Amino acid sequence: MSRIAVVQTPPVFLDRAATLARAADSVAEAARGGAGLVVFPEAFVPGYPAWIWRLRPGGDMALTEKLHAALRANAVDLSKDDLGPLRAAARREKVAVVCGIHERDADFGGGTLYNTVVVIGADGAILNRHRKLMPTNPERMVWGFGDASGLKTADTPCGRVGVMICWESYMPLARYALYAQGIDVYVAPSYDSGERWVATMQHIAREAGCWVAGAGCALRASDIPASMPGKSELFKNPEEWVNPGDSVIVAPGGKIAAGPLHEELGILYADIDHERIGMARRSLDVVGHYSRPDVFQLHVNTKPLRPVEFAPGAPK
Repeated sequence: MSRIAVVQTPPVFLDRAATLARAADSVAEAARGGAGLVVFPEAFVPGYPAWIWRLRPGGDMALTEKLHAALRANAVDLSKDDLGPLRAAARREKVAVVCGIHERDADFGGGTLYNTVVVIGADGAILNRHRKLMPTNPERMVWGFGDASGLKTADTPCGRVGVMICWESYMPLARYALYAQGIDVYVAPSYDSGERWVATMQHIAREAGCWVAGAGCALRASDIPASMPGKSELFKNPEEWVNPGDSVIVAPGGKIAAGPLHEELGILYADIDHERIGMARRSLDVVGHYSRPDVFQLHVNTKPLRPVEFAPGAPK
C-alpha cells in the first residue's frame, strides 16, 4: 500500500523561482500527509497560459508577443538545472514528483517552448521527460510538438508511473503505448475540467485497469498579477474562476477514490492498493488477453526527433 497526492494550487503566475518555492512547500506538506508520489498540474511552472483562449489571432499579436516573452523568460531550461529546488525537495522528502513545466529548448534554436511533464525520483533524479505530442488548438501558438522519446513509464514508490498531458488522453494509441509497459498509475496533468473530463479519467481507469490521477489547474483571476500584460482586459472579474481544477483520483475499474476538487484549493490523497490492479485486469487486460496481436499491431517511434543529426566527430 502506498499513497498518492494531487496538489491543486495555483502557481505564482509567470514567476519560475517563486512557483518552484511554492511547489517545494507543497511537496513537504504532501510528504507529511504520507504521500510517496506528489503530482502537480499541467504547465505548473510558471503557469498555464490561460490567455490563449481569450486572445484574437491577429488583432492581439502585440500583446501576445509581450506575454510570450514573459513566459519564455520564466520557462525551465533542464540543461541549467532550473528544476534544482524541486529536485532537492523530492530528495529531501524522499518522494517522487510529477510536475508540468514550460520547457525551453536549449539544444538547438533556443526559442521553442514545450509543454513538458517531468517525473522526478525520490532521489531527486529526473526519471523521465515527456513533451506533449499534440498541443491543443491555440496551444500550438505557444508550444512545439513533442516526440515519443518520453512515452514511457518510470518506477516510483507508488509503482510504475506513466504520464499523458491533457488531451493526449484522447489519443488511443498513445494511451495504449503506456498500457503496454505495465502501468500502475496513469497521471494526467490537465487544463481540462468538468464532468466529461472526470468521466474520461474513469474510463481510462476501467480501460487500463490502473490507478488514475487527474491533476487540474485551479486558477482564479485574482491569482494572475496585475503586472501581467493585458490583465485588466482579459481577466476583468477578480472573483472569476478561470479554471475550477476538478482534480480527481480514480481506482482501477473506474470508481472515484478522491475528489473531484472543484473551485477550491488543497491536496487530494488516495491510498494505492496494487492488488486492485490485478483484480481489474482479470476480466479486462487490454494488452494481455484482450489485445489480439494477430489482428492489431502498434509500432511506436521512440527515437528523439531532431531538426539535424550531426555525424560523429562533427562540430555542434
